[in-house]
Amino acid sequence: MAQSPSCAKLYAAPGNPGIELYAECVPISVDDIDGLIAFVKAHAIDFVVVGPEAPLVAGLADRLRTIGVPAFGPSAAAARLEGSKGFTKDLCARASIPTAAYVRCTGAEEARTVLEGFAIPVVIKADGLAAGKGVIIAETREDAEAAIDDMFDGAFGSAGAEVVIEEFMIGEEASFFALSDGKDVIAFGSAQDHKRVGDGDVGPNTGGMGAYSPAPVLTAELETQVMDRIIRPTVATLAAEGTPYVGVLFAGLMLTAEGPKLIEYNCRFGDPECQVLMMRFKGDFAALLHAAATGTLATAEPPAFSRDYALTVVMAANGYPGTPEKGGAIRGIADAEAGGVRVFHAGTARDDRTLVAAGGRVLNVTATGKSVTVAKARAYTGVDKLDFPSGFCRRDIGWREVAREAE
Repeated sequence: MAQSPSCAKLYAAPGNPGIELYAECVPISVDDIDGLIAFVKAHAIDFVVVGPEAPLVAGLADRLRTIGVPAFGPSAAAARLEGSKGFTKDLCARASIPTAAYVRCTGAEEARTVLEGFAIPVVIKADGLAAGKGVIIAETREDAEAAIDDMFDGAFGSAGAEVVIEEFMIGEEASFFALSDGKDVIAFGSAQDHKRVGDGDVGPNTGGMGAYSPAPVLTAELETQVMDRIIRPTVATLAAEGTPYVGVLFAGLMLTAEGPKLIEYNCRFGDPECQVLMMRFKGDFAALLHAAATGTLATAEPPAFSRDYALTVVMAANGYPGTPEKGGAIRGIADAEAGGVRVFHAGTARDDRTLVAAGGRVLNVTATGKSVTVAKARAYTGVDKLDFPSGFCRRDIGWREVAREAE
């Protein structure tokens, strides 16, 4: 946004020590809807991009449109695509969008009965927002029952008040992005995330430990199928039902033997996918998002991307995805950014003048290259220059594509 010629002044709420280099940070939390609206009015803001999912589900975009301010982000009704996995699954059923077989459950006893109709492994999902952690791939029936009990016992708060049980799909995962202004929709690139916390894709799911873009496994032919069978039917169905979708559609896909199937939607650019998309994007990003927010996407300059690959490695605080160790000092960012590497801040704060960890996923060390192999090497060179003793990362981000490039 800060690089966009059309953006004269950028504010970030609440911001962090990384974004303050490019935007004026204002101390308003993302869930303080009244505070955000008051700031927009007081400063005569022309355009608001809503980054996280929680304020979208809470209706921030609706409030902004009510006061005549264009907002990039869906209404609360349309944001149910991320806010309720069951809502999305039901929409897929109505619109004949390919996805895994599923059943929605509102109680543990019901869920255990439903579970008997699914093969193992099976996927257990908390219906609501759970910061990317409310999905359990159960390898045994005992694990599935334990996940059901945990969710209904409050392990993910209100997100687990309802549970979706899904068949386990076999294939390779990929992420696909599209922009919608409520009626028109355009593709906006691909990426591949690494959800498990440990090397070799082991351990619990996280919000994402690293990503690269584009995802070559998502070929041009497959992207066409995704647009025609998943993205466009979603936008058309929501529009027909009176809840037009404005913003970015982030489709998590499983590339199965039967073709691409939808795993779930996010109504935001995603972390760490956004970082690799932005490293490759060429053009006026603010103008493109404004076109989506104002219903003029059809006449906007289409998105363009560098042919280079981008790869990002997440530096997380020890303990993540459980209870992260906060307060650990972070040094060496300037050294890490030598040679074209970009370090994005996520869960960071300042303790006096010292940069410290303030969340689970703390930094994204990001680099580009002519291949995933080259981008990976550059990113890990940056990682190794960081001084973050209480942090860790996966060392195999991009491993699938690196293996394919070596063939």
